[in-house]
Amino acid sequence: MDRLQAMNVFAKVIQAGSFSKAAKLLNVGQPAISKTVAQLEQYLGVSLLTRSTHGLNPTDAGQRYYERVARVLEDTEEAESQARGIGRGLEGRLRVAAPTTFGRIQIIPRLGAFLESNPRLDIDIQLDDRRIDLVSEGIDICLRVGTLTDSSVIARKLATGRRSIIATPRYLEKAPALRAPEDFAHHTGIFYSQSSSARFALRRGEEAETIMLKSRLCLSAAEGIRSAVLADLGLTVAADWMFGPELDDGRAVRCLPEWELEPVDLWALFPGGKMTTAKARAFAEFTADIMKNYVMPRSSVLACR
Repeated sequence: MDRLQAMNVFAKVIQAGSFSKAAKLLNVGQPAISKTVAQLEQYLGVSLLTRSTHGLNPTDAGQRYYERVARVLEDTEEAESQARGIGRGLEGRLRVAAPTTFGRIQIIPRLGAFLESNPRLDIDIQLDDRRIDLVSEGIDICLRVGTLTDSSVIARKLATGRRSIIATPRYLEKAPALRAPEDFAHHTGIFYSQSSSARFALRRGEEAETIMLKSRLCLSAAEGIRSAVLADLGLTVAADWMFGPELDDGRAVRCLPEWELEPVDLWALFPGGKMTTAKARAFAEFTADIMKNYVMPRSSVLACR
């Protein structure tokens, strides 16, 4: 039995939650996974997993063993990278998950420099707006916008960005005048939810206003919201980075920009129960650097919150 390989197989079983999912991640047959774990248990003289109709769970001994194994595997990967030469950059495959619109607009157009700096690194990017199970899907780093609800992952805040009420100049030309917060009552909103209206808090220095935006159009994805706004169908509330190119070239504008909304956070999520890889950390730094153009000054963040 190759002990290091067996440790890797066992770690994948714990992370994936089943033999079949681990087999898929490792691109081997399920019988080979079961056999390796059985050999490892025989070698150690303890039961590492409890098997039931609901799936697999580590025993107490299995959990303690896994925590050490995860560190060993991470240290091994780091040692191999250093042995091959620090100047060669990152190696292997990095699996990234990101919201569809954010990835398309902000990440993919800038990937060239990151790939050029790491010629031996392959990147698999999954663009998806759904909540992803990092462990079962083998994701190394997941980019997520908004409030976090999953306590099982390791999270790092990459940026706190400005949100704005955004529309096109053409929509504003044909819509009712927009000179003060109360004027939003006469405008058409475009949102995610199925509700007919949405309430937002605005601040300007010490002043505070609450506005209600009526919605005639609701969509299930950010791509749809962008398309609707850019088709002059109404205005929306969004992070500035969602309309970055259009705000830069004037195809979209901020409505009443002197009024501020609650900002939005961008997070990097890493699988819980394992050490973060150097590849994932480097990609997080790469993303944080991209978002520097959208980060709000600390004083503005504190004022909004």
